[in-house]
Amino acid sequence: MSPVAVVFPGQGAAAPGAGLPWTDHPAWSVVTDAEAVLDRPLARLLLDADADELATTRSSQLAVLLTSLVVWEAVRSSLPQPVAFAGHSLGQITALIASGAVGAADGYRLAAARADASQDSADAHPGRMAALIGADVDTAEEACREVDEAWLANDNAPGQVVIAGTPAGLEAASERARALGVRRVVTLGVGHAFHTPLLADAAQQLAPLLRSTPFTEPSAPVVANTDARPHTDPAGWPDQLTRHLVEPVRWRATQTTLAADLGADVLVELGPGNVLAGLARRAIPDVPIRSAATPEEVAALAEFVAAASTPDLTSTSKGAP
Repeated sequence: MSPVAVVFPGQGAAAPGAGLPWTDHPAWSVVTDAEAVLDRPLARLLLDADADELATTRSSQLAVLLTSLVVWEAVRSSLPQPVAFAGHSLGQITALIASGAVGAADGYRLAAARADASQDSADAHPGRMAALIGADVDTAEEACREVDEAWLANDNAPGQVVIAGTPAGLEAASERARALGVRRVVTLGVGHAFHTPLLADAAQQLAPLLRSTPFTEPSAPVVANTDARPHTDPAGWPDQLTRHLVEPVRWRATQTTLAADLGADVLVELGPGNVLAGLARRAIPDVPIRSAATPEEVAALAEFVAAASTPDLTSTSKGAP
């Protein structure tokens, strides 16, 4: 069986009704357990919340985390033991829970606190994000270099980097990017300038909980957003999770680490959407990837992973044969 790495999406993957296929599945217990831990209604975020509500940070982060963990709960017994886990932004919390690096209850509390702190920061310091299609990191950094309050936020894949900042800062950096030859600048539908210094107050707000949260050795290495390196030492996560709020997501390098350093021959994306599959096709095109968000897609994963051992399989995404 091919070595498998499991990756989880960030809050931008939130979609209305993502939990509807799961309400009668045993894995739905993830949601009811999280509701009991947090003492708040959460099922409605996966069932009834509309696109406007899911555009808010507080709702989208919990919706994506819980949907992803429902899918993980459904598929975990049918996959080989992963050689590594990773998650994009909010997905890093999901990866820590799935890997056992943090207990489920503590992970729910951490995710809720992160969502609340991020929302508070968004309300206090408005910000936006934009993808520079076709740009490289050097161009993105150059676009932001002489602009106040704009920064590199995500290095996602070759030709897909994200900048972020205050509304005025992002507008100025976007115009500079166009002047530098970037053909497409796409404003993202997220509610803040994530992974920039504008989240400094959120990092400070979350720090005490991170220091008191018990982390343990994971079942497989978790690759961190901040340095794209695999981590198994529980002691490092409070610092990593504080830094990752204010530093860029190194997702392009994370994917290379999963494939080249940790030996993953197959990637499995669990949770709503298939954004990470698209990024993987750019960054590590020789590694097949499959996305799953429904019971039907989960049922097909074991067959896909087995088939991935054949030499002629090429990278595929959700719904592909």
